[in-house]
Amino acid sequence: MDIGVIFDETIFLLNKIKDKEISKISAVAHRIYKAFKDGGKLLICGNGGSAADAQHMAAEFVNRFRIERAPLPAIALTTDTSIITSISNDYSYYDVFAKQVLALGNQRDVLLGITTSGKSPNVLRAFEVAREKKMITVGLSGDFTEEMNRLCDYYIYVPSKNTPRVQEVHLLIEHIICEIIDNLWRKDNV
Repeated sequence: MDIGVIFDETIFLLNKIKDKEISKISAVAHRIYKAFKDGGKLLICGNGGSAADAQHMAAEFVNRFRIERAPLPAIALTTDTSIITSISNDYSYYDVFAKQVLALGNQRDVLLGITTSGKSPNVLRAFEVAREKKMITVGLSGDFTEEMNRLCDYYIYVPSKNTPRVQEVHLLIEHIICEIIDNLWRKDNV
């Protein structure tokens, strides 16, 4: 195993994202911040490593990222095991995020769905429900998928099927969004 190759793969993907998605990342951050300012919240979902990303990102907003600021309303839909297991048991895992979006989401909110494959059925279903509720939908995936593109108001994809590399780039994108929102909050609260 050549560790240098791993670095090179990630750097290559970072440069591709930097070249083609910078304005979209900024637009997503500004849209989430607008939701916060308008009394909305951010709902975040994903499976596996993407579930961990959802929880990490929610923590950065509810607690703090880089600056001291008021808590911002973000909810990871991946954290309540009683909700997740009851929906999975009584209905199906397909509905675990959609039912939570139905219960918690409103038209002032943003749903961020994270899926390295771009094909997670429960994330796609959550987007469908969010769109029915007139929420803003943001997708973060690996390789481009037509279904994510169709369901998302904002769609950022990392052009790779290599899950670890995609997850590394996702984390940077998530942190950039948090940092932009910190800066916007600071400007509004000086």
